[in-house]
Amino acid sequence: MTAAEAAANGHPAPSGNGDWRLFRGDGAPRAVTFPPAPPWRRLHPEEPDVSRTARPHPYLIDPDDADIVNAALHLRRPLLVTGHPGTGKSSLAHAIAHELALGRVLHWPVNSRSTLQDALYHYDAIGRLREANLRQDTGGLEAGIGQYVRLGPLGNALLAWDRPRVLLVDELDKGDVDLPNDLLTVFEEGEFEIPELSRLPEEHSTVHVRTDDPDGPAAVIRGRVRCREFPIVIITSNGEREFPPAFLRRCVRLDLPEPDEERLRDIVAAHLGHDALHDIDDLLEEFLGRRAPGELATDQLLNAVFLRKGGIDLDAGRLLDAVLHQLGGAV
Repeated sequence: MTAAEAAANGHPAPSGNGDWRLFRGDGAPRAVTFPPAPPWRRLHPEEPDVSRTARPHPYLIDPDDADIVNAALHLRRPLLVTGHPGTGKSSLAHAIAHELALGRVLHWPVNSRSTLQDALYHYDAIGRLREANLRQDTGGLEAGIGQYVRLGPLGNALLAWDRPRVLLVDELDKGDVDLPNDLLTVFEEGEFEIPELSRLPEEHSTVHVRTDDPDGPAAVIRGRVRCREFPIVIITSNGEREFPPAFLRRCVRLDLPEPDEERLRDIVAAHLGHDALHDIDDLLEEFLGRRAPGELATDQLLNAVFLRKGGIDLDAGRLLDAVLHQLGGAV
C-alpha cells in the first residue's frame, strides 16, 4: 500500500523514508508527517452538536436487542446496559442520539466520588463572593446569580426540551452504593429544585443559568427544573456490583453479548471498510484464541487491523502482545 492509498483509507502512512516508525529512540530530532488517526480517534471540534471524537459509525445490534432498546424508549424508562468492556455499551447511547436526531449526548462518567448533586448542578458560591468583593472595590456592577450556576449533564437532560435528550450515565457500578437509590426520585419525577434560585424574590423568578451545551444559557423559573419529555437515559455497568431491587425495577435491562467471529468481521467492515477484511484471518484467529470473557475488547482487534492495513508488521510477538493485551490482572 502506498502512502497516498494508506492516507485515503485512514490507515497509517509510511514516514518520509518509507518506514512506518515515527519514533526511533536514537535521540536525533527530525520533522515527521503524522499519518491520519484511526477513524474512532479523530476529533471534530467543528461539529458542536456531536461528540468531539469520531463521527458515529453504524451500530451493529441484534434485532432482539434492538427491541429491548425500543421497549425502554416507549416506556420512558432508563435502559441499564451490561456487558464486558468493548461490547458497545457506551456507543449505544451515541447510536440512539444519531439515529433519532436527538443532538449531542449528555455524558456523566461516574466514579467513586460522584454524587447526584454533581450531575444536577453546581453553584460556585466562593466565586460569587470573590467577584462581589472585587466589584465592590472597583465600583463595577455585580453579575447575576445565574452566572455562578452551571447545570450538570443530568440537570441539562431535565430541562424543558421539546424532544428528549439522550443522557449516558457511564459505569454507574463504580459509584457510591447509595447513588442508584439517590437517582430514583429524579428519574421518577423528572424534576429537581435549585434552592439558591428558589429563595430569590418574585421579581427575580426567572434566572438564566449556564449549561455545558453549546446552545448557551437556559432559563430556570422559580428555581425548579422540570422536563417536558423524560430524557432517554442509558446506564452502563461492567457488573462490578449489584444494584438495589427498587432501582432495577425501574429500569429496562439489556445485556450485550461478546461478538462472535461473524459479528467481529461486520464491526471491522463498519469502521474500516470492507477492504479491511482482506488478509486478517490470522488476526481474528489470534484474537478469538486469546479472548476470555472480559479479557479482550473489540476495539483492540480494530487497533490491530488498523495497524496491519497500514503496512505495519503485527506478526512480531511483542507488538501484537502490546495491542492485544489482557484487560484483567495486575499491570
